[in-house]
Amino acid sequence: MANETSISEFLLLEFSTIREQQILHFFLFLALYLAIVTGNLLIISAVAFDPHLHTPMYFFLMNLAIQDLGSVSAIIPKSMVNSLTDTRDISYSGCVVQVFFFVFFVGADFFLLTLMAYDRYIAICNPLQYEVVMNKQACTQMVASVWITGFLYSVLHTGGTFAATFCSNIVNQFYCEIPQLLKISCSDSYLTEVGALAVSAVVEFGCFVFIIVTYVLIFSTVLRMPSVQGRQKAFSTCLPHLIVFSTFVVTGWFAYLRPPSQTPSDLDLALTVIYTFVPPMMNPIIYSMRNKDIKVALSKLFVPLCSTEKTLSSFCAYV
Repeated sequence: MANETSISEFLLLEFSTIREQQILHFFLFLALYLAIVTGNLLIISAVAFDPHLHTPMYFFLMNLAIQDLGSVSAIIPKSMVNSLTDTRDISYSGCVVQVFFFVFFVGADFFLLTLMAYDRYIAICNPLQYEVVMNKQACTQMVASVWITGFLYSVLHTGGTFAATFCSNIVNQFYCEIPQLLKISCSDSYLTEVGALAVSAVVEFGCFVFIIVTYVLIFSTVLRMPSVQGRQKAFSTCLPHLIVFSTFVVTGWFAYLRPPSQTPSDLDLALTVIYTFVPPMMNPIIYSMRNKDIKVALSKLFVPLCSTEKTLSSFCAYV
């Protein structure tokens, strides 16, 4: 490490030094970002404007969509702008803001997914108790606790990361990722954040085990259902959820807990792209787009447009 320096900006990882590939990266990220934003905004609109979807499950889905929008919006636009303008820099304060909001939304997302697994457990395994346990007040308090926990989670990690002194301003990632920032720190203060990451990993592993156990109980109940259609519906929802959630957790843990390489690594980049893009993109499909109630709500949103805009007639006919 070099001697301690006063850092005013960081230099993020370039996907390529070739201009054509930088433009390609911009359009690729733009397409993925627009797909994520569109899918999640549709979910938010459907739940917000359709009274029939004002139930605990869809209330959780709307909050999940908001969190997914927040997590990608915290990091992707800056990466796209850097590729478009052929720059690498991000200000120190911009890096702090990026870390704070990304950890805030991702942390809240993780805890909300745990809550959603509990909601499905009550709905399938204890349906007679569902309205009592998951009443409006309880759901509001649960979601509020998720957001508050995400905020505290973010304050803890952001404070622990930037309490350290940095000896370099080169971040080997396309956004301000905590492990890469810790790698360029040159004071013992970074050990605080390392400890916080270890504690967080234990908490997240507990949530992961809780979700797995919950779905084992759900599957055991589903298998006893006399209706084949009911079993297929439950499995088609639960299995993709577990796959995407497991991908998010495993790649995130691997990226954050393994010792970062001293040089830019394709593996680090690939893992980061997976856990930042895949869950926000897949969640609308898994939880909502395959859901009949959501499709009906979306059709109600677009039907008025069909009556006034002829250009939307083909789309509305499809919906």
